[in-house]
Amino acid sequence: MKLQNGYIHLITTALEDFKRNKVRSLLTSLGIMIGVLSVVLLIALGLGLKNFIEGQFESMGANLILILPGSGFTGEGGGSFGGAGTVGGTSFDERDVTSLKRVSELDYVVPVFMKGTSVEGGGEKKYGYIMGINEDGFKLMNLEAAYGKLFSKSDIQASSKVGVLGNSIAEDLFDLPSNAVGKTVRFEDQRFKVVGVAKKKGDQEADNAIFIPYKTTYGSLNPGKTFWAIYLGVKSDDMVSLAKTRAEETLLKRYKADDFAVTEQSELLNTINQIFSIINSVLIAIGSISLLVGGIGIMNIMYASVTERTKEVGIRRAVGATQNDILKQFLTESLLLSLFGGVLGLAIAIGIVLIVRIFFPASINILAVLISLVVSSAIGIFFGVFPARRAAKLPPIEAIRYE
Repeated sequence: MKLQNGYIHLITTALEDFKRNKVRSLLTSLGIMIGVLSVVLLIALGLGLKNFIEGQFESMGANLILILPGSGFTGEGGGSFGGAGTVGGTSFDERDVTSLKRVSELDYVVPVFMKGTSVEGGGEKKYGYIMGINEDGFKLMNLEAAYGKLFSKSDIQASSKVGVLGNSIAEDLFDLPSNAVGKTVRFEDQRFKVVGVAKKKGDQEADNAIFIPYKTTYGSLNPGKTFWAIYLGVKSDDMVSLAKTRAEETLLKRYKADDFAVTEQSELLNTINQIFSIINSVLIAIGSISLLVGGIGIMNIMYASVTERTKEVGIRRAVGATQNDILKQFLTESLLLSLFGGVLGLAIAIGIVLIVRIFFPASINILAVLISLVVSSAIGIFFGVFPARRAAKLPPIEAIRYE
């Protein structure tokens, strides 16, 4: 009971000192607050994005293979959504799709043309993504019709000017997604009839896309009749490696080995995990620097506090306080300052994440929260030890005489 009362007294005394120096206490905790805020918030955003990307890949199944040009991709529109996928001066085209369809281990082959552009409809204009695919593209992305229907194989063969809108762009253009069916949208000086609206997927790209038959893109949209990528759906998980080998052998009949990249779904996920591991390490390093600077700030302020309260320390020692009592008092103040900054930074980070989650898949990492609080406490103790020891070793007589 005596020990408990002793700790309560230490905390009460520390809080009283904070009240006397509110602005200084807040500024002292600022470095720790920024450090914890940056670490927790950035990791939350990074983790949310990582989980979202992994979820998108996993929703398409493990038996997926992606073929990309080895030299990247270029197109008329520029940027990552350009029309043509360039392969060593050539391009993926209908001939490649036909050849790959002969691979017996494959369930489907999906050529993808993609381009970012402005879309008009319902008196509104919205930036979206034109995505030329075949009928199996909907299976690839796990897309189903919420209203109307998906376009068919016959629409592809006929190069019909029909489209399926992503749920978000349908809502932006026509107020209600259901209103879009039967209406006309316009982009790149062409008109397309909306035959369906896809169910909301939670994917910014898919929900803001206009899916059209890939052969319909041949012309002004895609004069080279080329593809951004080719996706392969394998019949079963145990055939993925063999299917990958067969796909490579098929393309090597036409291209050089370094002209294209054939990647399994699992390899893509491993790459994503490696990238995010590096990002997290960088974020932790940045946050650690902020915490270190905050710790040094606490130490400097505590040294200043010791100097200001030299006479108070002398009087306490004169009436019976031990060196250990003085040490614990200043150490408690340093700990509480650091912990206050940590809790404040954590609270702000959680508040921001809750708001951001409305628009972005942020996710709080409980381990990061706990580590932040532990590190905040450790910093308060470590950087508070030196000024606390200095206060404890002040000679009582000289301290009382200090002016």
